[in-house]
Amino acid sequence: MGLAILFLMPVVASAQNAFDGTWKIDLSKAEFPKKPDIYLLQNGMYQCKTCVPPIDVKADGQDQKVTGHPYYDSVAIKVVSDHEIEETDKKNGKTVATSTMTVSPDDNTLMFSFSDSSNTSADPVTGKGEETRVAKGPAGANAISGSWRTTKVDTVSDNGLMWTYKVSGDELTMTYPTGQSYMAKLNGSQAPYKGDPGITSVAVKTMGKNTLEETDYRDGKAISIARMVVSPDGKTMKLMVDDKLRGTKSEFTAMKQ
Repeated sequence: MGLAILFLMPVVASAQNAFDGTWKIDLSKAEFPKKPDIYLLQNGMYQCKTCVPPIDVKADGQDQKVTGHPYYDSVAIKVVSDHEIEETDKKNGKTVATSTMTVSPDDNTLMFSFSDSSNTSADPVTGKGEETRVAKGPAGANAISGSWRTTKVDTVSDNGLMWTYKVSGDELTMTYPTGQSYMAKLNGSQAPYKGDPGITSVAVKTMGKNTLEETDYRDGKAISIARMVVSPDGKTMKLMVDDKLRGTKSEFTAMKQ
């Protein structure tokens, strides 16, 4: 029996080690959620109806208190024009994220850019992209109003696209350049998730050869499930993400660095 176990161990280790290394998302192969984002800016008030929880604040450029968001506790919306707004998010008085949304002259494309340090102990994650209009907002509202679907993300800084896995025995260690990390058993038991105010614990488990499933939890509630499948040649990884908070699904492809 002892010899049989010893012969099996290299096979298990080999399957797990397919995940070892640093991986980077290829944005050109991303499939973004089909569910649209819904905004409304009218009569001096701004609403993000699909934010979790929803945001409903004065659009006067001043900090407005919000609750229920682990990454920020105030939001300031500055109306630049009838086609552009700027948002500043703060936590405990410190700016943790800024973003700009600009609608094209034909009202059909929303261009966004952001800088986000709300869950990083290092440099902020930055990026820009586009959303396409799905439905118009009410008459007289700012052009950002309506339903929008993300169709393209042009750029994201490397610290927002990369992570490193290391398998040792029956444990998986994950680290991000932004400071998040965990060390968890590969049997689905929960372990602490460090460095992210919105994730308190994580569970990971192998599901057949070259397949790993990660479930992120916030205060005991599953908020995201991601399944990662490494290709037979070990060079690419397919990620299928089920965002339980927002009710969306997306797919990404990562390349081993």
